Amino acid sequence: MLTIIIVLLVFSVLILIHEAGHFFAAKKAGITVEAFSLGLGKRIWGRKIGETDYRICIFPFGGYVKMAGEDPDEAKGAEGEFGTKPVGHRFWVIAAGAITNYIFAFILFSVIFMMGIPTLSNEVGQILKGYPAEKAGMREGDEIISINDIKTEYWEDILIAIKKGTAESDTLSLALRRDGKKVTVKIKPEIHETKNIFGQKITRHMIGIGPANKVLDVSYSPGKAIYYGGRKLLELTAMTYKGIWLLLTGGMPVKTSVSGPIGIAYFIGKAASLGIVPLLVITAHISMALAIFNLLPFPVLDGGHLIFLGFEKLRGRPVSPKVQEVIAQIAIILLIAFALFVSWQDVLKFTPLGGK
Repeated sequence: MLTIIIVLLVFSVLILIHEAGHFFAAKKAGITVEAFSLGLGKRIWGRKIGETDYRICIFPFGGYVKMAGEDPDEAKGAEGEFGTKPVGHRFWVIAAGAITNYIFAFILFSVIFMMGIPTLSNEVGQILKGYPAEKAGMREGDEIISINDIKTEYWEDILIAIKKGTAESDTLSLALRRDGKKVTVKIKPEIHETKNIFGQKITRHMIGIGPANKVLDVSYSPGKAIYYGGRKLLELTAMTYKGIWLLLTGGMPVKTSVSGPIGIAYFIGKAASLGIVPLLVITAHISMALAIFNLLPFPVLDGGHLIFLGFEKLRGRPVSPKVQEVIAQIAIILLIAFALFVSWQDVLKFTPLGGK
């Protein structure tokens, strides 16, 4: 029951953030906002303040901002209507939801780095047989304190230093802390074929070590946390767009690479069971993904509406409402079909029906 409450809370917060972006941008543009809703379907509670009815609806997964004249059939050409505003104003109103989600993800990542992010230590926990590390005499329990004079406090530092070092030389100089003493070993990495996180075959310089199961909570000052939070967000954004490209080009299987609400709820529940920081991490990931997904150039999504605005700017007049309606209906059918497919795969992956 607690897991369900946490999942609903996370979804509600992210939807509220998204719709708040649309809401404040609309207000700034002078557009009359008739309703601000958390949830979909029947209105179960609300209060009208000024021109806006703030409401909660019966289905919690969703939300919307209803602007005057947003529906072409209801538009009368009044000053406060959505359609009477310049293209540039409407562009920012539509984009504001995704932008707000992205900013929220940045804030969360910054907070996470201030609170203390779980990070693997620089201790070696595994030496692979037959690899350069074993041949050079490395042992489990060794702490790698530098590689080619690059300081390595954490396991991520080690991976970066190996990549940088192999780009400059074919031999690495590792400074180790072993039983309280400093030991230096020279290692020539070998090139092996492996798979990256996208399942693609790649070649990588390897020395044959693995991390110890020693996790540290590493926290940073506000300035550094903002820097690392921004860097992490940009790294994940690049990875997400690469993943989308691979999905579209067949480089990644949709079945095993995409999750819908069921899968997301599963991961939120798992993260919540590990503590507040893992829960904030997954929430930041979802907020970023929501921003990216909404800006995809697909009809009915915010990105699709932006494409229509682009055509309007180029043509000097909006795309016919009838044409937009036909395109939207086709898009909704495709989106529902995709959602059902992804949800069924989630059922197979994360529920007893799939043997889990």
